[in-house]
Amino acid sequence: GVLPLCSRPPVWGRAVRQPPSLLLAPCRAFSNNKILVELDESSGVATMKFKSPPVNSLSLDFLTEFCISLEKLENDRACRGVIFTSAVPRIFSSGLDITEMCGKSTEHYAEFWRAVQEMWLRLYGSNMVTVAAVNGSSPAGGCLIALSCDYRIMVENPKFNIGLNEAQLGIVAPFWFKDTFVNVVGHRVAERSLQLGSLLPAPEAHKVGLVDELVPEEKLQEKAAAVTAQWLALPDHARQLTKSMMRKAVLDRLVAHREEDIQNFISFISKESIQKSLRMYMEMLKKKK
Repeated sequence: GVLPLCSRPPVWGRAVRQPPSLLLAPCRAFSNNKILVELDESSGVATMKFKSPPVNSLSLDFLTEFCISLEKLENDRACRGVIFTSAVPRIFSSGLDITEMCGKSTEHYAEFWRAVQEMWLRLYGSNMVTVAAVNGSSPAGGCLIALSCDYRIMVENPKFNIGLNEAQLGIVAPFWFKDTFVNVVGHRVAERSLQLGSLLPAPEAHKVGLVDELVPEEKLQEKAAAVTAQWLALPDHARQLTKSMMRKAVLDRLVAHREEDIQNFISFISKESIQKSLRMYMEMLKKKK
């Protein structure tokens, strides 16, 4: 449903009667099952909040919703920037949903991987200003979402960590994850971190440039809004063309090798040894609960 107000929690199951004066509030929200989107028309900035507990894992449903929400905003002339954050405490996103990669058909793996590619292509190639307000841990695919934004702000809590830790699960981060990472932190830091599957605590992530800024939790949203406004102060066309110039080669590389990348993923994920380590990992997660 469409809510005319951001300030009011939605009341499902019945229409919310607003006093006439409040209907003019320049704020539109559309909510899906797993992502809440609020657009402030006065600033032209939307907030996309991930709300897929317990850990905002990137399931096929989540990825599909993510792409649809992003496309809606991209096509909305009132929207020029997006802030990505989490509505789940202590976690930004735990990354790819392991259940989508375990014991499924090759058709399913292909569909899932295409959705992962689509998410990255849309986010990394977005015309809008994109800011990650990382308010919790962000391993693997969660880290990829943050890396794909224009700017990353993280809560300065050493308990929160971020990184492409695929190697720890016996998985190899695809070339386009690697390219995105290298473009943010440089070749040496990326090489070391990818080989070790490092998850860096927030202060360390800031030190190597994986995140641009650390702030106390209560200042995060305010800071994200200020940074977005700073980026939006420039003429859109100049900023957009510059962004495209910086990112085009990396985007084009996946577009050119998309089918091959899907086949690589399928043959890799279908290996019995990989399936076995994913099953063990899932068992370990169940015990942790």
